[in-house]
Amino acid sequence: MTTLLPHHDGSSLYVSNLAPSLGDVVTVRLRVPEGYGPLAAVRTRSNPDHEPEWTDAVRLGTIDGWEWWEAPVTVRNPRHGYRWLLVHEAGPDGSPGAVEWLNQTGLHTLETLDAEDFALLSYPAPPAWLTDAVMYQVFPDRFARSAQADTHATPEWAVAASWDTPVDPVMPGRSQQFYGGDLDGVTEKLDHLVSLGVNLLYLTPIFPAASNHRYDASSFHSVDPLLGGDEAYIRLVEAAHARGIRVIGDLTSNHSGDRHEWFQAALGHPGAPEEEFYYFTDGANTQYESWLGTPTLPKFNWASQELRRRFIDGPDSVVAKWLKPPYSTDGWRIDVANMTGRLGEIDLNAEVRQLLRQTMIEINPDTILLGESTNDAASDLQGDGWHGAMTYPSFTRPLWGWLSEPTGTPYLTAEGDEKTEPWFFGQPIGGIPRYTAREFVDAVVRFTGGIPWRVRLGNMQPLDTHDTGRFATNAAPGTIPVAVGLMMTMPGLPVVFAGDEFGLVGADGEASRTPIPWGTETEPETAARIALYRDLIALRHAHPALATGGLRWVHVDDNTVVFVRESADETLLVLAAKGDADAEIAASALPGAVGAEALFGDATLAVADDGAVLLSADGPAFAVWRLAGVSLPVLDDARA
Repeated sequence: MTTLLPHHDGSSLYVSNLAPSLGDVVTVRLRVPEGYGPLAAVRTRSNPDHEPEWTDAVRLGTIDGWEWWEAPVTVRNPRHGYRWLLVHEAGPDGSPGAVEWLNQTGLHTLETLDAEDFALLSYPAPPAWLTDAVMYQVFPDRFARSAQADTHATPEWAVAASWDTPVDPVMPGRSQQFYGGDLDGVTEKLDHLVSLGVNLLYLTPIFPAASNHRYDASSFHSVDPLLGGDEAYIRLVEAAHARGIRVIGDLTSNHSGDRHEWFQAALGHPGAPEEEFYYFTDGANTQYESWLGTPTLPKFNWASQELRRRFIDGPDSVVAKWLKPPYSTDGWRIDVANMTGRLGEIDLNAEVRQLLRQTMIEINPDTILLGESTNDAASDLQGDGWHGAMTYPSFTRPLWGWLSEPTGTPYLTAEGDEKTEPWFFGQPIGGIPRYTAREFVDAVVRFTGGIPWRVRLGNMQPLDTHDTGRFATNAAPGTIPVAVGLMMTMPGLPVVFAGDEFGLVGADGEASRTPIPWGTETEPETAARIALYRDLIALRHAHPALATGGLRWVHVDDNTVVFVRESADETLLVLAAKGDADAEIAASALPGAVGAEALFGDATLAVADDGAVLLSADGPAFAVWRLAGVSLPVLDDARA
């Protein structure tokens, strides 16, 4: 039987104002199992200006087996952290009562870190549509070719490939193999996105470059003619908007390409205005810092005010240009956001991300800003810049560890070396780790514990991306529905990498960039996979609690995870298991389970005579039920 514990999260059930201003008083609520304690006092502890501040909570009453408390918290800093203090009554012998602390990583008997506190944010909130979004990521060279693409000559840097040519994972093919997908090809396939239910299109870079990935831009002021140029981009955005799909671009704030007009103006030209845009390390402007030592990707020096003016500051900047008509895109994903503005003792990252956000607010506050930060991103994800991040340790990597069954299939590195252990996000640890369901949850809690709830909801939550192998490559039998289901039901922004719905595989971040096999949609296996994505995306859209509802774990063992996403209007109960599932959950953990409506999956929910909820399934299994929303105690007239 699952042990019930006090609970709080950043959702509207527990926080009265999710977008407060400095000085606002926000009411926060705590939910405690009936009979827990008994408690002598419940308090909040904040840390404004790094000086502790306390408020006392009042008991609201008891309902459905839970005792509710609430306390006022005054927002004194743009990121205002707080935690709960629970003081148990003294023992019969007069000994002090136990003390517990509740923060985003759970309940603790020792004092906890400020970095893991719950947090109220007074920074401008992201647009409301972000939490309603399901993202679809497109790598333009590999998505679709229009008839116009056939008129484009193969560029001098490219290795031409037909659409059915296998991906070449070895340099130079790795970066120069050219399939010729274009933006009009994307436009022609928008109805596929509509049929899936996705409503946010993320395009990796579209600027002219000397690679298939285009992260080595030669200009930020035009769309690559090989993709159809500016007019094709306008056509795509207009067609997407007409279908209710927003579009965001991809921008490299850490570096340009070595063919970039700014870099070429400074290379070998000491005294050129653009030399301050980069880190030249010799007097002749021929040696320079670059991204991870890659000479084709010279690194930007964000100490340059002129670089800021041209690139990210104000209405005439690159950032602003593509948000304004006639392009009217809906935001940016920023490549290598974690390294931007950082080099040794230099750290200008916060200045850059804040300036990016400010420009976007001034041009169109209804746009989003996402940063790539593929490891522990918590220190950068505090609400002052990025609305969320493309990050892997808070969902993607632990999910691979739990639901994969590595086969040891060999793959080739960029240098052509054969590796026999499965690829795992570039980590030299001998392959994919083996996690239990409990370790999956522990990793999720650990890597979201330092991220404010509002930002967590904007974190991209992919199974894989253009920079990773495809999850399906090593998925344990029967676990694809479990993985896709978790992506759609856990807090965060679901991300479908184009081709996942076709069942594509790929051993690493290059082999995963496979051209989409259009025309196979009706083949039985592909049709079933597409239907799975369509059904789970529809589930996400149909139930707002999956977008903004709170998260409460109700059962975790080595094989099975059960949690709820809950709001005042509805509760979604989710079961995910790699093997057979058999869980008994206390009645008060799931009030309203009687009459639960099955929404997805093949599993059994039964309610025992004492109200306990029994969940069972033959695994692997993913199932969702809808329960009634969460009720709060009704105050009497004297206290209302």
